[in-house]
Amino acid sequence: MRTTRYQEIADDLRPKIDAGAFAAGRLLPSEAELSHEYAASRVTIRKALEVLRTVGLVDARQGFGWFVAGEPVRQPLARLGTLEEQLARLGMTSERRIGEFAFVRAPARIKHVLGVDKVLRVSRVNLADGEPFARVTVYCPEDLGAHLSRAQVAESSFYDLLPVELGGAVQTIEAAAADATDAELLAIPEGSPVLHCERITSDHDGRPVLIGEYVFPGHRTAFIVDLPKVESSIAPSGLRLVE
Repeated sequence: MRTTRYQEIADDLRPKIDAGAFAAGRLLPSEAELSHEYAASRVTIRKALEVLRTVGLVDARQGFGWFVAGEPVRQPLARLGTLEEQLARLGMTSERRIGEFAFVRAPARIKHVLGVDKVLRVSRVNLADGEPFARVTVYCPEDLGAHLSRAQVAESSFYDLLPVELGGAVQTIEAAAADATDAELLAIPEGSPVLHCERITSDHDGRPVLIGEYVFPGHRTAFIVDLPKVESSIAPSGLRLVE
């Protein structure tokens, strides 16, 4: 019985995905690249990928293309926690790759929130099972970060390292598009959807002591909020109009 070309391509890709050649969440080669590799039209390639999507092996999102299917990392917003804790609960291995570790003059907004002229700025990429999961930049007042080393922030969270008792945080989440830098760091197409989060953490007395900026690929994470029963409203909890 003659096998159609798109089925042949699907049958060739399936064991590669099953064997882990492409990790969950990782983008597949583009349709154009697969078309060249298999000497087939893009229509044929798309049909092959649709076969694999039917059995749950791959998925596609506008702005990303095709990627290996996997459950997004669901991050609860009901408690103050770290990325590493959330990944560990899901049985995923986390890793930090530190880019910048430097004491710098505070940018205007950071100065306004933290009330200091100089800060420790740490930039890193967080990985989940070896794949880029988040780009993170953290700002800490110089006096609180003076005792920290590059090795320490590579191994532990600021929450564990700061010599203060933490009180809580305010987190803002917005939709954005990946710029060239984030696209390269997160291995996603430039302009693809990302979630941009800002978390301002305060000490027990209410003084802001950390500002964290997080960028997550839109296809790899979801934020979950538990909503207690309150007076009826048509608006989502925490809704704020952007001017």
